[in-house]
Amino acid sequence: MTSSTVQRTSGTDETLYRPGRWLALAVLVLAVLLVAVDATVLGLATPFLSEDLKPTGTQLLWIGDVYSFVIAGLLVSMGSLGDRIGRKKLLLTGAVAFGAVSVLNAYATTPETMILARALLGVAGATLMPSTLALIRNIFHDPRERSIAIGVWGAMASAGAAVGPVVGGFLLEHFWWGSVFLINLPVMAVLVLVGVKLLPESKNPVAGPWDLISVALSLIGMVGVVYAIKEAASHGVGWESAAAALIGAAALYGFVRRQFTLPSPLLDMRLFRHRGFSGAVLADLLTILGLSGLVFFLSQFLQLVQERPPLEAGLAELPAAIGAVATGLVAGRFARRFSVRSVVAGGLAAVGAALAVLTVIGSSTGYPMLGAALLVVGVGAGFSFTVTADVILSSVPKEQAGSASAVSETAYELGAALGIALLGSIVTGVYRDFGTPAGVPADVASAAHESLGGAVEAAAVLPAHQQAELVGAAQEAFVEGLRLASGVGAAVLLAAAVAAWFLMRGQRLADGIEH
Repeated sequence: MTSSTVQRTSGTDETLYRPGRWLALAVLVLAVLLVAVDATVLGLATPFLSEDLKPTGTQLLWIGDVYSFVIAGLLVSMGSLGDRIGRKKLLLTGAVAFGAVSVLNAYATTPETMILARALLGVAGATLMPSTLALIRNIFHDPRERSIAIGVWGAMASAGAAVGPVVGGFLLEHFWWGSVFLINLPVMAVLVLVGVKLLPESKNPVAGPWDLISVALSLIGMVGVVYAIKEAASHGVGWESAAAALIGAAALYGFVRRQFTLPSPLLDMRLFRHRGFSGAVLADLLTILGLSGLVFFLSQFLQLVQERPPLEAGLAELPAAIGAVATGLVAGRFARRFSVRSVVAGGLAAVGAALAVLTVIGSSTGYPMLGAALLVVGVGAGFSFTVTADVILSSVPKEQAGSASAVSETAYELGAALGIALLGSIVTGVYRDFGTPAGVPADVASAAHESLGGAVEAAAVLPAHQQAELVGAAQEAFVEGLRLASGVGAAVLLAAAVAAWFLMRGQRLADGIEH
């Protein structure tokens, strides 16, 4: 029976084919786009923010990744909360909070205030992402329509990371760096006003109470483990990173054990016994690790090494967005025609290959090579991320859509955090070892070793010949770190492609309409 026949003959047309569902999708992807843009929009603003707030290298990394850390730590809890109190209610509440906290980010006056504001923005962001995907699961009952909807959602999630630099570049050429946060306000206002009318409410009628101990264990565990990875990569394994890893691992172990004992767990851990589900989560995480890490550091490379204006640097990263959107829209069709595992493994391999190409990057590398690498990364991410999100969402009853969505989103945000933390720490570790040219004062040398933006600013007080030597040495060290980080990222992504090929064997996307 065709879809049109179902619509004509079924008495449940409105349930299966909800009027206004595509307009509702437009509202949901608006939220996704904004949260994804916010994860990378700071990349271009970093030099301006460094000049104004004067953060240390470590504070700069925290400003860049605490947003994703907090989102990753709270997503499972917020997805489960949406299942309990209503996904629409949680989404609209989070949107109001996101807009309000954006103002605090825009007017931060110290590095510490900025880190706190970014963390609070992460709390608000955590309420938005799982709600959007869970609502799609409940709005679209035809699996083929749902694949298209998830394709649009995935395209916006992937493309948002690449669109961030373009938006940021335009704003930074006309306004001060705080403007990259104030753009959230009108978008969130539209989302709330339109969402109130268009979005249907949905929740799990038998979800049970929200377990606050599980919430705390999830947050402590995720933040602890990611912090440990960041510290170990930046400064080597020490007592601080070891303690954070131990606390984080213990909290996650306690979280998992507790979920098995609760009658209504925050997250049904039995889902991970499904090989395809586990493979999809792993692929999600590593796809975004490669994409976000690359975009974050190429923003700095294009501005501070190749000395492009902010808007030009942002536009230079647009091929990643174009690739992600184009493939996200057709990923479901490709997965049904060929196979889930070939599309996911192929997407991961494409991202890995593009990162491998960047191991030969240099200060004077032409744009055709950079643009082609970014396009391939976007294509690979669009295929892999969209299909894995569909697999994860289709694996559970719709009552558990919030929890399953949170797993997908946790992988996304954890991948973004790890991409910046792990690859960023490699870049930072190599960068800090560069040799200071003779005659440079100690205080200028110290500032230059904190970050590349700091080096450009600190060198401004030196005579012309010393300024050129110091900036040149700093740029070369940054590029060397970027090459090494690209090599590590390529190895991880190519290994993940092989793992996905085996883990997702036999996995298929649904075809029948759900009643």
